[in-house]
Amino acid sequence: MSTPPEPPSGKPRRPSTRSPRPGAKGRPYGKPGGHGHGAKKFGGSRRAAPDPDAPLLLYGLHTVEAAFANPDRKRHRLVATRNALQRLEERGVTVDVPVDLVDPRSIARQVPRDAVHQGVLLQVDPLPAYDLKSLGDARLILALDQVTDPHNVGAILRSAVALAADAVVTTHRHSPEEGAVLAKSASGALDMVRHLKVQNMARFLSEAGEAGFTRVALDSDGPAPLEETDLGQRLILVLGAEGKGVRQGVREACDTLARLDMPGKIRSLNVSNAAVLSLYVARNKLGL
Repeated sequence: MSTPPEPPSGKPRRPSTRSPRPGAKGRPYGKPGGHGHGAKKFGGSRRAAPDPDAPLLLYGLHTVEAAFANPDRKRHRLVATRNALQRLEERGVTVDVPVDLVDPRSIARQVPRDAVHQGVLLQVDPLPAYDLKSLGDARLILALDQVTDPHNVGAILRSAVALAADAVVTTHRHSPEEGAVLAKSASGALDMVRHLKVQNMARFLSEAGEAGFTRVALDSDGPAPLEETDLGQRLILVLGAEGKGVRQGVREACDTLARLDMPGKIRSLNVSNAAVLSLYVARNKLGL
């Protein structure tokens, strides 16, 4: 006579009453789960459309200092540690909003993990929507055609400020949203240079041509180096995303293509490096 098997230790497992979705697969290790059919909390392909009028949170001393210095930036409230507030005052920052004094842990709970907040968090409105008419007598503009990495765009904004460009243009889609990551990567530059966001880059370039700008797209197949290209008196330099470059329709809206010739064994540059080099060359040719 056979002996019946012993029951498993612990509580018996209750069978699931949920029917699996057809074709459903297990979730890969480490990938966060979904959060319903709307916006996903962490990552995922579905996101709620951002509210362009929703307040933003900026952090980091350089970023917050630049936001206070920008007359176009509407500010609401500063959350800061006592030490960080003192550092802002030592930098000559006039704090013109209510201040909440907190400990660093309180700020850390409001920013992304590992964010270097330096003890300050400023609630602001998005910057106003600039357009071509708002640039006045601008002579040097940088246009980014679907450059999506906020760290690259932040670095480009810093270069634009360092080399005194009049504005940086990006598209509404396929470019970083204005927010804490972009602002922190730009280290204050987001509030130091005009940032135009356009619906259609090719249309914007066509309108800029009518306003007297020469439009030059950087392309490795350009007929001549940028140093030898006629840049006119008012210039828009157009750079594309790494890999695909400037899109065909955007190139067709430009007056010409130009290339950056590298003398070393590596012939191509990261888009942020290409931006700083092309701005430097352009300033010299324009006599700025």
